[in-house]
Amino acid sequence: MGMQLRITQRRSAIGRHRKQKQTLVALGIRRLHQTVVHNDTPQIQGMITKISHLLEVAMIETEGK
Repeated sequence: MGMQLRITQRRSAIGRHRKQKQTLVALGIRRLHQTVVHNDTPQIQGMITKISHLLEVAMIETEGK
């Protein structure tokens, strides 16, 4: 079974550093309260760590191959 992450933006990016805004865009988040689903990879975990104060993250267990 694979793990996925459900990532939701909970705090505004207004007034944040440019790199934090770029990280939100890289995750595919464009607006407040938007939710995206990504596979649990080290790259995604690193992005979440950088902007964890803006996000809410939940683990989703998926049926694997």
